[in-house]
Amino acid sequence: MGKFIDLKSADGFVSPAYVAEPAGKPKAAVVVVQEIFGVNSHIRSVADGYAAAGYLAVAPATFHRVQPGVDIGYTDADMKTGMGLKAAVEALSPPGVLQDVQAAIHHAAQTSGGKVGIVGYCWGGLLTWRAACTLSGLSAAVPYYGGGMTAGEEPARKPACPVMVHFGDQDHWIPLDTVEAFKKAQPGVQVHVYEANHGFNCDQRGSYNEAAARLAKSRSLEFFAKHLG
Repeated sequence: MGKFIDLKSADGFVSPAYVAEPAGKPKAAVVVVQEIFGVNSHIRSVADGYAAAGYLAVAPATFHRVQPGVDIGYTDADMKTGMGLKAAVEALSPPGVLQDVQAAIHHAAQTSGGKVGIVGYCWGGLLTWRAACTLSGLSAAVPYYGGGMTAGEEPARKPACPVMVHFGDQDHWIPLDTVEAFKKAQPGVQVHVYEANHGFNCDQRGSYNEAAARLAKSRSLEFFAKHLG
């Protein structure tokens, strides 16, 4: 359903993004932000799913600044590789990879002619939260189990668009007490907690939880329908 295109960021850096188009005119657009495994088959399928729901979907390759062509799975070795790449991107001088997310937002707006939302998973959930608070052109944001977004200075950020967040109550990466603290710090953010583990949306991982994934997706689609039109 989709194809890769090149996007140019504000600093002139060119990186690829996977784009999935709906059958007819897009009703709006959704930027899909990857986990630590690259724009792999799962992230492409997520983008395809949003395209099937009527949205133009754009999934930027947020590892491209440190390593091109990342497309890995979910083994322990893959996890180690992904964590290393994430650390390398996080170490870039600000605004770092957020420039590439902004380029995806701009392309999504220009191409769809409609409003733009953003959804991200794992590390992409953290980037989605940061995008909602610091980037322009977003009308809604949905982070899934954003590792780090309940810690440090992240809960003190101020989102510039409506935000809905999905967490799992069995997620050892994101303790529930930090989720509760985030909810108190962000009373305007819709926070949903599921009986599930980290990565519950990914049907290629052992932590996949079909019931939680289906409910979170339906809530996300309702949220985007409300705020994107």
